[in-house]
Amino acid sequence: MRDVLDELERRYRAGEPVALGTVVSTFRSAPRGPGASMLVAADGTVAGSVSGGCVEGAVYELAQDVLGGAPAVLQRYGVSDDDAFAVGLTCGGVLDVLVERIVPAEFTALGAVIDSVRVGEPVAVATVTEHPDRSAVGRRLAVWPGRVDGALPSDRMTDAVVDDARGLLDVGRSGTLHYGPDGQRRGEGMSVFVNAFQPRPRLLVFGAIDFAAAMATLGSFLGYRVTVCDARGVFATRARFPSADEVVVDWPHRYLAAEHAAGRVDGRTVIAVLTHDPKFDVPLLEVALRIDVAFVGAMGSRRTHDDRLERLRGAGLTAGELSRLSSPIGLDLGARTPEETAVSIAAEFIAKRWGGDGRRLTELSGPIHPHDALPDTR
Repeated sequence: MRDVLDELERRYRAGEPVALGTVVSTFRSAPRGPGASMLVAADGTVAGSVSGGCVEGAVYELAQDVLGGAPAVLQRYGVSDDDAFAVGLTCGGVLDVLVERIVPAEFTALGAVIDSVRVGEPVAVATVTEHPDRSAVGRRLAVWPGRVDGALPSDRMTDAVVDDARGLLDVGRSGTLHYGPDGQRRGEGMSVFVNAFQPRPRLLVFGAIDFAAAMATLGSFLGYRVTVCDARGVFATRARFPSADEVVVDWPHRYLAAEHAAGRVDGRTVIAVLTHDPKFDVPLLEVALRIDVAFVGAMGSRRTHDDRLERLRGAGLTAGELSRLSSPIGLDLGARTPEETAVSIAAEFIAKRWGGDGRRLTELSGPIHPHDALPDTR
């Protein structure tokens, strides 16, 4: 839903019904993951995408039916190669798309959900996608860490889904959960898609240099909330880093320690140290390598890296802590310019996030888009 949020909000605030197609499950090399959405308005306007262009035509037809009064429908695309080709899904993947009608009077919590997404407050929308009782399909809950809006047909169903939705929300993941018809932990018959919205992950770029400007632009494009930090106020200015969400003048190690203490750094945070100056790098890395973040990388030559490691060992860092450091930062792309170097750095932390190894896809076999397993709720 995030990718159609602007258009959805505009239509919702105007009281207009829309049809929303959302990817709820994927298999094999599906082009987009759970949560990808496509909005179809009553005037025929389309926003977003569920497959990068593969099955949009078929989803559009279903959306027209739903707007016309048909019930919500869960449709699978790509069951076979022939079926995939018929709707344009030629990549060989399989995806399940829920197409539902969004009407302000029937989804009163949506305004609060949109507000939460806007300000970075964690929230999830849980929607029943399959159930023996057809009238239960499309029922929704809006779930926050401390409150709930809406209810499912029974308290048992509501309690089970709220509990598991908060579990997914806590780790920032969307996915489909399975239950018995009344929310039983063991059984089958009811499926619920949980679309989880966490605040954007953070990219902390230390060092106000030209490489940092390119990194800020690319990080913003990738969906990160970007902070550029440098102790030198003459370089750390908004004019030099217009793509950054924040530009901070402070000693890097002091800023990172304060952000961590305030709970604003988590296991999704990426740290890119680009200063390659030991008076900044070493105190900063002493902090970074001892806290729970997704990635820590530092720029510099092989010689700089060896000197940095020696200083960090002298500061008392263990071999295990030092093993978390990616230095020199980036994948071997032959990058030369700041922009190319930013791509190299981003490629490394993307690969670490999803378990890629940076090799050319043409050299590999098997699925292009591996998928993480969701917890078993049955």
